[in-house]
Amino acid sequence: MIVLQAPTAADTRRVGRALAALSHEGDIILLVGPLGAGKTVLASGLAEGLGVTEVLVSPSFILARTYADGFMPLVHADVYRIGTSGEFMDLDLVDMAREGLLIVEWGDAVAALLPDTCLTVEISVAGSGSRTIRLRPRGPWCDRPLEELVKAVHLEREP
Repeated sequence: MIVLQAPTAADTRRVGRALAALSHEGDIILLVGPLGAGKTVLASGLAEGLGVTEVLVSPSFILARTYADGFMPLVHADVYRIGTSGEFMDLDLVDMAREGLLIVEWGDAVAALLPDTCLTVEISVAGSGSRTIRLRPRGPWCDRPLEELVKAVHLEREP
């Protein structure tokens, strides 16, 4: 696990941009954290890093949005309003994103339904607004230079 301190929303966005550079076709990133933690901010950084020119908007009410104008397709889902595992499976998000990147906000709610190859990004916020970002890689993410991310975004790594 890698733990970063992101003092501002701009830092959180930079983490997303740096993660995009490490992403491959078919990858899944689960974003976990309380309401207002910065999940959509980090997802926006991922979209920017993939070259998406459209403004990324939280898909809370439509559940998923697809952005096709970047270096690879991006499927951005928000499963906060999903009631059952069947509802999630009916969305067929993994298949939709097979040739691109799937980002799932509130991903902990559906992690058991996804392949065990995801990168889980846990975001927590301190009273000052500073965010702690924990990267928990699995599968192919374990072989990627996530340590380099710390240098790329010039953030402090927790000991």
